[in-house]
Amino acid sequence: LAQKYDHQREQELREWIEGVTGRRIGNNFMDGLKDGIILCEFINKLQPGSVKKVNESTQNWHQLENIGNFIKAITKYGVKPHDIFEANDLFENTNHTQVQSTLLALASMAKTKGNKVNVGVKYAEKQERRFEPEKLREGRNIIGLQMGTNKFASQQGMTAYGTRRHLYDPKLGTDQPLDQATISLQMGSNKGASQAGMTAPGTKRQIFEPGLGMEHCDTLNVSLQMGSNKGASQRGMTVYGLPRQVYDPKYCLTPE
Repeated sequence: LAQKYDHQREQELREWIEGVTGRRIGNNFMDGLKDGIILCEFINKLQPGSVKKVNESTQNWHQLENIGNFIKAITKYGVKPHDIFEANDLFENTNHTQVQSTLLALASMAKTKGNKVNVGVKYAEKQERRFEPEKLREGRNIIGLQMGTNKFASQQGMTAYGTRRHLYDPKLGTDQPLDQATISLQMGSNKGASQAGMTAPGTKRQIFEPGLGMEHCDTLNVSLQMGSNKGASQRGMTVYGLPRQVYDPKYCLTPE
C-alpha cells in the first residue's frame, strides 16, 4: 500500500487544501492532517455547516472525534463509502494511501458540484432516458440480435406444440418439403421397416424386405422370439386373471 502512495498527488492536494482553508499544513502532509482540525475547516469551506464543532484540544479522543466528524461530513457531501478511509488509517499512520485516495475522491466530488479544483476527475453526470408507454410496448414486438437468429428455419407445417418442423435451405436448391410425412436425414431412417399389421400402440410390427422375396408374416402366429405356449390351452379361462388349464392328450385322459 505504501508503494502506491503518489507524492505528486500529495503536492496537488496540499495546494488545494491550503488554498481553500488559508492554513499551512506543514512539512509532513499526513502529520499536519492528523488532528483533524484542518480537515474539518476544509469541509466547512466546501459545505458550510458540515461540522458544527471543531475541537482544538490536543487530546487523542478530541482529535479522533474531529476525524470522525470529517468522515461523516464528506459522506453527506456525496463521497462513496467504499472510497472513505477509517479514522485509524490517518491517526495511527496505518494506511496513508487510503487517506490520499479519499481526498482525491473528495476533489472529484467537489469538481462535480462546480468548485474550481485542479486535482481529481469530474464524475460523469447521470443521463436518464424516459420513453412513452407506447414506445415501450412497441419494443416488445422486436427481436434483438442478442437473442440469436432463426436463419434457414421455417415453422411451416408445424401444427401443434412439439411437432417437428422441416429445415429448408433455399441456397442448396432442394425442394421444399411437401407434407409432414417426409422424414429428413436428421431424423434417422426406418429403411426396411414396415408398419403393416400394427393396429395399436405397443403392438408388434413385422419387418419386411421386398428385395429378399420374403412373404408377409401372419400376425396370428407367435414367433419364437415371443416365447412359446406349447402344450398350453386357454380352455376354461373365462375372466382375465383366472387360472388356465394345461392339457396334453398324451398324458391325460380325454375329458368328458
